[in-house]
Amino acid sequence: MRHLSWADSGGVARRARRVLLVVVLAALGLALLAPESLAGAVPRASRDNAKAGIAVIQVDGLLDPPNAELIRDSIRDANTRPTSLLVIKLATGGAVDVDPGPLVRAIRSSRVPVAVWVGPAGGKAKGIAALLASAASVSGVSNDSTIGPADPPRLDDTSAGVSYLHEMGALNESNGRSAAGARAMVNRNLSSTEAVKLGATNRVCPDVPGCPTLGDFIVNLDGRTVPTAHGPVTLDTAKVVGKGTDRRRQPNQVIRFRKLDLVGQAIHTLTSPSIAYLLLVIGLALIVFEFFTISVGLAGGAGAIGLIGAFVGLSHLPVTWWALGLILIAMFGYAIDVQAGRPLAWTVIATALLIVGSLFLYGGSSRLDVPWWLLVIMIVGTIAFMVGAMPVAVRSRFSTPTIGREGLIGEMGEAAVDVAPDGVVIVRGARWRARTNRATPVRAGDSIRVIEVDGLVLEVEPETGAARDYRERRPRKTPEES
Repeated sequence: MRHLSWADSGGVARRARRVLLVVVLAALGLALLAPESLAGAVPRASRDNAKAGIAVIQVDGLLDPPNAELIRDSIRDANTRPTSLLVIKLATGGAVDVDPGPLVRAIRSSRVPVAVWVGPAGGKAKGIAALLASAASVSGVSNDSTIGPADPPRLDDTSAGVSYLHEMGALNESNGRSAAGARAMVNRNLSSTEAVKLGATNRVCPDVPGCPTLGDFIVNLDGRTVPTAHGPVTLDTAKVVGKGTDRRRQPNQVIRFRKLDLVGQAIHTLTSPSIAYLLLVIGLALIVFEFFTISVGLAGGAGAIGLIGAFVGLSHLPVTWWALGLILIAMFGYAIDVQAGRPLAWTVIATALLIVGSLFLYGGSSRLDVPWWLLVIMIVGTIAFMVGAMPVAVRSRFSTPTIGREGLIGEMGEAAVDVAPDGVVIVRGARWRARTNRATPVRAGDSIRVIEVDGLVLEVEPETGAARDYRERRPRKTPEES
């Protein structure tokens, strides 16, 4: 029997240590790889909820370009930062100037589950909003809220996006819901109970199908397996807190709310048909006010800002351009009678044009029409402003309360600007709008004589060299009358 020498035993020990080191390294490698192999098809987002978060975006009012961009940006961000779930809270009566294709593709290609919740109570999801609910991994409708009809997808162009309605059945079915329910949602307005019964949306809360609040919706998604672009994901959204009768479930992650930024919110507000119409009429009225009162520019500046805001909103809305032209002509007609100093035929014409233009300002769906009560307020307010307030403002600018207008006949004054034939003169220290015979224009700084008062306008002539047109002859006093 051979005995091992010291050298042999040392070599064996070194080899044993090397083998042990290899075994340890292999074990560490297996330990690192084991979670991925054991997890199978379950994505990391569902296992790292403690470090991830739930993103919630709120889409209220019209689904317009700013809101569409918010949805796309939020989906992209959710897929690039730790996020276990993205919830889109919808409360929209329709969409304008939005292509549904990029939104549907963004939801369908998301690795992070996308849920749609229609609420709070009284909310609605019509047009493209209903289409997005079909594309989402899971969807629900709150108490007293409705979903559908999806037709028309867009309010500004009722024929745009109709082809996507044929895909709603397949979209809904791919997310584990009913194709027939989605087809019912195309032309019908479904309550939360009807939507669940038909399979158009998911039953999330056991007692109330659509969940009364957003918090209930998120908590009751816990444990549900939903489809995504990278396979099914089991959601882990809730934890139990409290003891005994105080036990309750609450979200187990940070909920990040995201809304439109200031610029997006401003454009979204201006895209409202009522706001755009309001700014249009008020802006035009202020421009007319500025023109006649020759003020320091505050009214004109405010009017210009109002018109800019109005046209920003109108750029996203289906404007009937001939109706917009009628509103512009109406304001010009009011200005003619303001120039004359009293309401005449143009006031009647302008009022008729304003009414017709306001009624037909928007094309597309009738849901974009300005409410009748706002039309009444704006039309009556415009008439009162042009007929009542404007003459008072002009009078206060071009006269003083101590001057009697009839007593001005025969008074001398000075032309503040050229009067050819219309202009401004100064009589007894007060500024008046004036006109003269076209044959005898008056230069700024020349002396003038008042020969007649017509409302708020003085008819004047040069101090010397006055001429009269035969069409404007007036009876002169005879020697006996003088």
